Amino acid sequence: MGVDAAGGSGSRPTLGTIARRASVSLATVSKVLNGRPGVSGPTRERVEHLLAASGYAQRDRPPEPGSLVELVVEDLASEWSIEIVRGVEQVAREHGYALSLSALGADHAVGEDWIAGVLHRRPVAVVLQFSALTAGRRDQLRARGIPFTVVDPVGDPPADVPVVGATNTAGGAAATQHLLDLGHRRIAAIAGPLDMRCAADRLAGHRAALAAAGREARTTSAGTAAVDDGAAGHVVVADFSRADGERAARVLLATAPRPTAIVTGNDLQALGVLDAARASGLRVPEDLSVVGFDDVAPARWARPALTTIRQPLQEMAQRATRMALRQHAGGATEPVGDLDDGPVRVELATALVVRDSTAAPGPGTRDAPPVRR
Repeated sequence: MGVDAAGGSGSRPTLGTIARRASVSLATVSKVLNGRPGVSGPTRERVEHLLAASGYAQRDRPPEPGSLVELVVEDLASEWSIEIVRGVEQVAREHGYALSLSALGADHAVGEDWIAGVLHRRPVAVVLQFSALTAGRRDQLRARGIPFTVVDPVGDPPADVPVVGATNTAGGAAATQHLLDLGHRRIAAIAGPLDMRCAADRLAGHRAALAAAGREARTTSAGTAAVDDGAAGHVVVADFSRADGERAARVLLATAPRPTAIVTGNDLQALGVLDAARASGLRVPEDLSVVGFDDVAPARWARPALTTIRQPLQEMAQRATRMALRQHAGGATEPVGDLDDGPVRVELATALVVRDSTAAPGPGTRDAPPVRR
């Protein structure tokens, strides 16, 4: 049985005794012992000292400071995020660093547990997908000398935050222009959440292409079915998911006359459009053309394979990682990458990838009736 060392038996004190001595809970001692986040720096140091003095070997400790690149992604189940992981991991491995992964919540924000953990792990650099850091957390990272970059930010980060994105506006315009060039005139769109910069920029590109062709875009929510002049430029705003893409497509296909083509904010939404078309008895591309955005693996596996806008996700992640490592290197004689010192805003080019989901409007689509919802 464990005996308190203060009792004079000379045996190792219990974790409960260490918790009392450190004036913390037993759960906090367990977190420190197992190398988990969620403990402030001073408290962690106090508990670590007591554990070491009492003969406890700390389990699953993180690697030594200076051996990690920290990556924060939106969702590890997302194909988008997997591409980001691959890009960051490649550059980290090239420079002899391990990769530490964290996942964001639905609000695209990192929590207190994460900031405490990253300050304890002390990575050489942090790369964040989408995430917006508060001014206080940016100051905490800078105070510890931990540089950070953001890939495809949700909003518009301050000018002193290095950012890597893609030419989303140009990509949105290219998607719509492709359909215009094929002869489509009733082109509808499914946009992503407009509080996300990438979604707003893609929609802006779509609208610009329509405007150049003498048409207008009109926006509504996924829960309505407002009708405009022949559904030309009709826009539904939905989340970036397959299920929301299907729901939004049903709204658009119920307009009269229904659109002959739909551009989407990402490939998952486009896959949802394919689902809605199949359920409605429509053929793609004979009755309906569909264009995605991102060019993740499922776009190539779809039947028909998706025409989409390729966003260079791995290259974006690689560039962001090199940017952060360059900041870490500082005045090193062998700088990482080819970037200048200081915060940078970089946009990598998107490109149209034509596959099987788009074609000229068929003869039966001239006065296509709406699909019953």
